[in-house]
Amino acid sequence: MPLATTDIRIGSFSTDAANATGTVVIIDVFRAFTTAAVALSKGAERIVMVDDLDTARELRKNGVGRYCLGERKGIKPPGFDFGNSPVELQNTRLDGETLIQTTSNGTRGILAAGGAERIYAGSLVTAKATAQAILNGPKQLVTLVAMGENDSVRADEDEICALYLRSLLLGLKPDAKAVATTIKTMSRRRDTEVMSVADVEHCLKIDSEAFAIRVTETEGYWIATADQP
Repeated sequence: MPLATTDIRIGSFSTDAANATGTVVIIDVFRAFTTAAVALSKGAERIVMVDDLDTARELRKNGVGRYCLGERKGIKPPGFDFGNSPVELQNTRLDGETLIQTTSNGTRGILAAGGAERIYAGSLVTAKATAQAILNGPKQLVTLVAMGENDSVRADEDEICALYLRSLLLGLKPDAKAVATTIKTMSRRRDTEVMSVADVEHCLKIDSEAFAIRVTETEGYWIATADQP
């Protein structure tokens, strides 16, 4: 059953993530949670989300995960196995692997949202599955948090993704093709020196993944896994 408008809030940045209760979706379209979705679709069992580079490297050293992926200022950090690129992972099999991810915006929001009862990592590629997972879950307040850039600058693609998710949760049928076209023609981040055209195209494959990304705290780690509807 669709939600009522009063059951859904839209916010931005880690402050709104930290204040969220009930269910929260942390949105990072370009590119953190699109990349995470690709990793899970390529067989990764789980992704450990952390807030800094040293922690990621230390967890890999201690055998918590096999690969580090992520970025700082859009660029793959020294010593990392993968950057923050969905296209980079397209031809890689990750069956049964645990990855460790840290990004400038997305994973920061996940860690900030620790007070919520249910946490999802959201992007356009998993939007429909995320909405369905929420509708199948307990009826509670839903907060859609667009992470933007540097915890202070709104990003068109994240804000539009939040509106797209809200429409799905309300039982509407938003035009995915129009949403993708809008972002392509509006977002100032669609073609930069650190984000390829191919990455942008993949990030805008709306509803292409059949699972949501659920994040839960396990043994002191924030773990993302594929949540099949």
